[in-house]
Amino acid sequence: MKKQNSFAGYLLIGIGGYFLLRELKVPIITDFYSWTTLLIIIGLALLIHSYSSKDYQNLFVGTIILGLGIHFHGMNHYAFWIDHWAVYPLIVGIAFIVRSLKTKKGLLPGVILIGGSLLLIFSIQLPAWFNWIYIIVDYLESYWPIAIIIIGIFLLKRKK
Repeated sequence: MKKQNSFAGYLLIGIGGYFLLRELKVPIITDFYSWTTLLIIIGLALLIHSYSSKDYQNLFVGTIILGLGIHFHGMNHYAFWIDHWAVYPLIVGIAFIVRSLKTKKGLLPGVILIGGSLLLIFSIQLPAWFNWIYIIVDYLESYWPIAIIIIGIFLLKRKK
């Protein structure tokens, strides 16, 4: 019974601490008085719950929520933060890697997503002999919904 309520406990401690610090108006953390901090708290609660209960099914979702919270916070508060669409597959790739550390599943998709995302994020600085990547990126930016449809059909048709 203790393990079932641990997620709710971690979540309530995080949210309670957030609102307490907001009421105390601690000046050093005023940048964290936003909705993005709540995403970070939820992601951390999922990760802490997964590790403490040794139930690793929430590592993937917790990492994605934490990553999105950190990314949105960075975009809102830091001028140097990268605002590129390839950050989202990077977050998913990191989530695959975090999950694979405990479940041994998803290492290859994580590495592929991280590698592709980093290539796309830094594609502005590529040498001239990588011009073919720009053509592929143009097609991906135009026709990405088709890829999602194909993946959906594949997931429906594959045999378990």
